[in-house]
Amino acid sequence: MREICTSGLMSGEGKRSVAAWPKQPRPSSTLQIKGKKRHLLVDTLGLVLHAIVHPADIQDRDGGVLVLSTLFGLFPFLQKLFADGGYQGPQFANAVVKILPSLKIDIVKRPDTAVGFEIIPKRWIVERTIAWLNRCRRLAKDWECRTRKALAFLRLASIRLMLRKLCNPT
Repeated sequence: MREICTSGLMSGEGKRSVAAWPKQPRPSSTLQIKGKKRHLLVDTLGLVLHAIVHPADIQDRDGGVLVLSTLFGLFPFLQKLFADGGYQGPQFANAVVKILPSLKIDIVKRPDTAVGFEIIPKRWIVERTIAWLNRCRRLAKDWECRTRKALAFLRLASIRLMLRKLCNPT
């Protein structure tokens, strides 16, 4: 029997737009590129609990609030949320307290002494999930013109990932 995990991990990822029709997404405010961002809420095993796709001009902390506000009580067992440095700040913390008052937030930051690549605790779980999802051809680049189609393919890829974990429990 699998024990119910009480913590989740959240991260955002940006993708450049490849499709040229019918309408281009808005350009990013920080990177000045056109594209979409995906925000993932995963459990401690790396399986996707919830996802949001939106234009790339929305900051990570605003996208994180959007993810948590669209949960609608789906995961009442969540007690702790690990998030990366893009979600730090009082604006995100105040919004989380308003939306989910019982949820504790732990911002996982890169250490100041880190030089080059370094594995960050808890952060590698969500990064591994993003790498698993990017192995799907449709998610490797932003081919979709509409965000709802991009979200649909993201959900299909996560269903495929979960089925593989169920069928091959090694």
